[in-house]
Amino acid sequence: MKSVKVGVIGLCVAMALSGMAQSDAFAPVKDAIRLANAEALSRQFNTSVDVTLDGPVTTYSRAQAKLVFQKFFDQNPVAEFAVVHTGSSKGGLQFALGRYVSGSQRYNVIIRAREQQSSFLVHEISFTKEEK
Repeated sequence: MKSVKVGVIGLCVAMALSGMAQSDAFAPVKDAIRLANAEALSRQFNTSVDVTLDGPVTTYSRAQAKLVFQKFFDQNPVAEFAVVHTGSSKGGLQFALGRYVSGSQRYNVIIRAREQQSSFLVHEISFTKEEK
């Protein structure tokens, strides 16, 4: 009976640590968006990234995406950004759902990342305006 309790406690600790590692994977992305820092954000991108800024999906190189986000942040200065949920798929894809506020405009944000060479790189990022 004692070994079952130890096993259950160990499993709970492992799940908690896994959740912390998962949420930490998005820490540099969250910080970059909160600071409207396109340079720092682009460092978290894969060599190409699918970007949606309230329109169709467009695939950009890391350098192109940096310029796209610089323009977006200039035109939509961040008032608030928060990640409201993180998770992962069975295939290892990590995702974060967030909310970006700029003036009176609110955006739902979806970020998808994969682990590559022991770090997580963003493969897709989407900002979609909330309907009023």
